[in-house]
Amino acid sequence: MFTGIIEGIGSIKKVADFKTHLRFSIQTPFSLKASKLGDSIALNGCCLTVTSKKGRVFTADISPETLSCTNLADLKAGSLVNLERPLKVGDQLGGHWVQGHVDGVGVITSKEYIQAKPSSYYIVKVKVPKNLKSFMVNKGSVTIDGISLTVNQVTQQTISLCIIPHTQEKTTLTAKNEGDKVNIEADMILKYLNQLVKKGSKTLL
Repeated sequence: MFTGIIEGIGSIKKVADFKTHLRFSIQTPFSLKASKLGDSIALNGCCLTVTSKKGRVFTADISPETLSCTNLADLKAGSLVNLERPLKVGDQLGGHWVQGHVDGVGVITSKEYIQAKPSSYYIVKVKVPKNLKSFMVNKGSVTIDGISLTVNQVTQQTISLCIIPHTQEKTTLTAKNEGDKVNIEADMILKYLNQLVKKGSKTLL
């Protein structure tokens, strides 16, 4: 379980292609001393398993399922990525409940820089897959490339997000441009509520 509060920006050092899967070697900005083999680390919102580590570099295997429903296939050596270690019992929940299970891939349709005082910000619009639109709620939570964000506005095809200076500095989001793909994880509570309502409707029928 994660919070969507990015701990740091890492980089892909190496991508090994085994035809059946990929293996990433990832440079982290934080110490891996407390991380054990088999532990989870979220990369751009995808929960990955640590298969080896040395210093501040760890490796993780990327399965065909993960490649099919995320933007990880687009990463290459040198790509910058958002990293977050899992939430520990007793840690402060600064974002929202994030599972690290990406629901689909969205596309940035626009990015506008707004000059304002005391600080400027970006308004980023993301086209959301149709199957996720029902989970997008005004002022609700969404995870974009592992980042916990608030949905400012929902339109027929897009969601609008405000990227404040702190998020600009601590994540990779504002380095992305129109047409770039982003991983989307819908709010976990809304997903479970949706399943309960569906099951309840079938029971009533």
